[in-house]
Amino acid sequence: MLEIKDLTFGYRKNLHVLEDFSLTFREGGIYGLLGKNGTGKSTLLYLAMGLLHPQKGQVLYNGINTRLRRPESLGDMFIVPEEYNLPSILLEEYLKVVRPFYPRFSNEILEQCLAGFGMSKDVHLAALSMGQKKKIYMCIALAANTRLLLMDEPTNGLDIPSKSQFRKVVASGMTDDKTIIISTHQVRDVELLLDHLCIIEPNRVLLDAPMARVADRLRFLEVGVGEAPSDVIYAEQGLHGYNIVAPRGDAAETPVNLELLFNALLSNAEGVQKIVTPNS
Repeated sequence: MLEIKDLTFGYRKNLHVLEDFSLTFREGGIYGLLGKNGTGKSTLLYLAMGLLHPQKGQVLYNGINTRLRRPESLGDMFIVPEEYNLPSILLEEYLKVVRPFYPRFSNEILEQCLAGFGMSKDVHLAALSMGQKKKIYMCIALAANTRLLLMDEPTNGLDIPSKSQFRKVVASGMTDDKTIIISTHQVRDVELLLDHLCIIEPNRVLLDAPMARVADRLRFLEVGVGEAPSDVIYAEQGLHGYNIVAPRGDAAETPVNLELLFNALLSNAEGVQKIVTPNS
């Protein structure tokens, strides 16, 4: 699907954001691309779209180098950047410009998404708030019906009810041949959506694993002082004791706490990897 192979990129000479970096996103499912500021998450999305060109290495979408920006690739991928401007025209006029570029564009999906967000098709884009513009652009992105959809901080600017609706809208539009990659710091907004986790730090993949495997092999608990099991991988102070990550073993499955998992990887990557991806 999307292969990042030995990629090096920097915005300034001799100052690389990514260096000899490799990562593969397979077809189907919703990926969470997580990492601290400056790890290159947004840069990876722009490189994937061919909007940036690597100094070394390549990004392949279904075997085609994305820097070539071929129509057959561009018509099957869409990006929702963190910040963007929409023209001062009616939505319908904007759609007339956008539709021809996406062979699988679906008016049905567009109508469903607009209804899900409580938005009307009869709007002028200049009259919308930031949150409303984000909803409109999200609807267009999903309606483009591309097999690859990239989203950079998609829930920024959305109020609490809209974040819940965002999850419903995205989930309703998923099919087996679609891949969505969401780069975000707002992990609680998306953790129930994700099928797969890619957690990175500069030039290194800390974790590349399905959510189901994480839930199967780790447990996330809040325990009192002195109540932590002996095999704890990571612990941090909580309101009423400690929040811990430990091997699951035969214990009951617990919901995955992405914030706690992220902190555990930063503190003890080897310990987490040994349990979740022992053969990688």
